[in-house]
Amino acid sequence: MAGETTANNTVLIRAELWSGQLKDVLQEELIDAQRYVNWLTEFPDGTTFTIPSINNQVELDNYVEDTAITYRAMSKGEFQFSITEYKSAGTYITKKNRQDAYYASMLEAMFVPAQARAIAEDVETTILALANTQTLSDPNTINGANHRWVASGTNEVIAITDFAYADYALTMANVPQTGRVAIVDPSVAFTLSTHPNFVNHVATTPMWEGIVSENIASGMKFIRNLYGFDVYVSKFLPTANETITSAAGARTTASGKANLFFSADSAVLPFIGAWRQMPEVDSEYNKDFQREEYLTTARYGVKLYRPENLIVVLSDTDQVSPV
Repeated sequence: MAGETTANNTVLIRAELWSGQLKDVLQEELIDAQRYVNWLTEFPDGTTFTIPSINNQVELDNYVEDTAITYRAMSKGEFQFSITEYKSAGTYITKKNRQDAYYASMLEAMFVPAQARAIAEDVETTILALANTQTLSDPNTINGANHRWVASGTNEVIAITDFAYADYALTMANVPQTGRVAIVDPSVAFTLSTHPNFVNHVATTPMWEGIVSENIASGMKFIRNLYGFDVYVSKFLPTANETITSAAGARTTASGKANLFFSADSAVLPFIGAWRQMPEVDSEYNKDFQREEYLTTARYGVKLYRPENLIVVLSDTDQVSPV
């Protein structure tokens, strides 16, 4: 008489087991670039908003007694930006799929958060892309200092000098020292992490001990301040492949990312924007198609507001090599 063995019980053994949970895809952490935008609230209708601008600097003359004073008007202009983005993210699940799919309820619960994430990622990407609304292939000089250049390191990688010059250029443009931020590509974080002055700062360069104590990055923010900049890492920076000529000569980036440097002081935020419609969720049952539909829509616009408060350093990303 045979006993119960694997060989004669194959019909009772499940060849494949399914988990009770769903595995989702890891996504890049957002740096919340929306905090660097001056969001207007007095834009209730229409698609274009105009802001008058005035140069509050006046000319000073040497006065000669008993002669006519020279009177001059202050120069004026206007700044305009528009609601340009109209975004939607929609998903549905059929009644039949709801009835048959074991994971239907878990899947359906993901719809709205996933749509909100898609719009948030779009807003972040659009804001960071404003780096390329500077004049391309041009140093964008303001008050004698460049505001766009190719990184000064070997093979067009970021160098410590680039941080120092960004600090200088913002200061020359009268941008406050407070709240200075740099948003850089992961390749830049790698370059800085492997910089000899960081790796050997205790033994060979004690002056760097106050800048980095453990590791260059902790989460999305550097754990120390570098030349006055709190440095964040983002994978949503725009590409920029340009040749820019400055006093140092012509430099070209062929696989570049646009790294941003600016002050996040609330009085001088570099970007301006407005929501015509914040992300809004609609859902309904479509009887004709026998399905539940979920939709998130949003309308907004953003633009570079203060060119003097934006430095863009283009760095190549192809120099990261395995250990």
